[in-house]
Amino acid sequence: MTKVNTISFTPAVGWGLRDNMRMKNSYFKGGTTPPLIEETIGTCFQRTASRFPDRDALIVRHQGIHWAWAEYDEQVERLAAGLLALGLGPGDRVGLWAPNCYEWCLTQFATARIGAVLVCINPAYRVFELEYALNKSGCRAIVAAEQFKSSRYLEMLQKLAPELDSCAPGRLVAEKLPHLEIVIRMGEESTPGMFNFPAVLDKGGEDERERIGQIGSELSPFDVINIQFTSGTTGNPKGAALTHHNILNNANQVAAGMRFSEQDRLCIPVPMYHCFGMVLGKLACVTRGAAAVFPGDAFEPGAVLESVEAERCTALHGVPTMFIAELEYPDFARYDLSSLRTGIMAGAPCPVEVMKKVISRMNMAEVLIAYGQTECSPVNHMTLADDPIEKRVESVGRAGPHLEVKIVDEDDRIVPVGERGDICTRGYAVMKGYWDDPERTAETVDAEGWLHSGDLGVMDEEGYVQVVGRLKDMIIRGGENIYPREIEEFLFTHPKIQDAKVVGVADEKYGEEVCVWVMPREGAVLSEDEVRTFCKEHIAYFKVPRYIRFVEEFPMTVTGKVQKFRMREQMEEELGLA
Repeated sequence: MTKVNTISFTPAVGWGLRDNMRMKNSYFKGGTTPPLIEETIGTCFQRTASRFPDRDALIVRHQGIHWAWAEYDEQVERLAAGLLALGLGPGDRVGLWAPNCYEWCLTQFATARIGAVLVCINPAYRVFELEYALNKSGCRAIVAAEQFKSSRYLEMLQKLAPELDSCAPGRLVAEKLPHLEIVIRMGEESTPGMFNFPAVLDKGGEDERERIGQIGSELSPFDVINIQFTSGTTGNPKGAALTHHNILNNANQVAAGMRFSEQDRLCIPVPMYHCFGMVLGKLACVTRGAAAVFPGDAFEPGAVLESVEAERCTALHGVPTMFIAELEYPDFARYDLSSLRTGIMAGAPCPVEVMKKVISRMNMAEVLIAYGQTECSPVNHMTLADDPIEKRVESVGRAGPHLEVKIVDEDDRIVPVGERGDICTRGYAVMKGYWDDPERTAETVDAEGWLHSGDLGVMDEEGYVQVVGRLKDMIIRGGENIYPREIEEFLFTHPKIQDAKVVGVADEKYGEEVCVWVMPREGAVLSEDEVRTFCKEHIAYFKVPRYIRFVEEFPMTVTGKVQKFRMREQMEEELGLA
């Protein structure tokens, strides 16, 4: 039998194991409270629903959804039974491609109940990226919205799999998507070759419901339950394979840090497909019985402020650009935010003045900074409400319970306190590996289980860490991680482009913006608009370069390596961004 530890409601204990110690080396080990949960997500969800059946659980304002825990649980079970009726089960990969919506929530927890692996697909993906993600993960099924903003999801699926027009639902055999058999579309309209989401909710019967219980008793907390694609430094995205144990415990530890209980109501404007929304948002609420409130299908500052007031939210998540937009919203002063207490700011460095305004003007006295990476489920550092204010605005906090963190040099030796090096983490939160990619897994997680972040950090004598730079060639634009190599390899497919190099340059709104230097082929005539249009048609909008420069050569070292730092310096000086 699987051992189950009852979730502890002791707030924050364990994040500061070394409060009274002064360290000499950059190594910190978190405490042991709350204890790790040794159960599956499905079991945790059901236990929470049975404890708080009549309390608010899920509120999706733009869809008119307002469910208590008992109804939420029933809807999850309906979908789980419907997926079993379609022939899906443990280990099958199910893609999910949609903006924030109640269907996203149901699919996350229904797949967990039957042991299927949820594959999160970025709502901004275009055909090029979608094909790779579905094939790399081997998705048997995909649940997709009809469209979102300028992205017409079903049309892109039909472009990749024109066989949908002539096949029966659930019987897809597609040349470009050899693993995909089942397409489930959201909404009421009918599309050839696809099931409708509402119809799948009604497909399961008593036999399937009995099977849910049987499957649940056979699942292990250490089974992979989620694949999160994260851009790769060597081209195509990598699929971080995360287990029940990884993400459920990370959600619980973060909920403890926020001092969450069933009395809390969390406003979640961040996207569900990221660990931020999926783990630190919905799943954190599940561990404590708190209500998850979604103000819209995507971020809009007015909708967030309105939702906080209307739903009396006690917590609010967001990346710094979101909080800035909320603070600068023209009608900000008319909203009552007095119910707010806490929340998490993550995804990008937070300016000190923004943090101070969030505390003073949004009543978020206990707002926390979190730091980590997808491969770490995602949080390994977090500040706490009782940390000194300078620690809360100048660091990302200390390592959480059941985690070890060290800062190492290029020879993998722990550096003295105050010296910079690679931030490494070991413990329960480290991913099982990159899906179907042992080589790149070994490059990131060493033989002793240490996950190397590629971020440069400095640890002080109390274990607090500042992130001061990156070893990786990565751009962070408004909370989105962008790896230049991925864009460069895509641009190589353009017939007029001989070479391209991508860097990040400073940006007041997003932190960084994408800049590309393009070397056209000899005799080719190429314009900025042509390059930008090519990108917009094939890759996610946030990867599309804002700045494009045509060059005959790149700054190089004597050994022939491109000096991207010189490209960055030159562009920032030219654009007045330094």
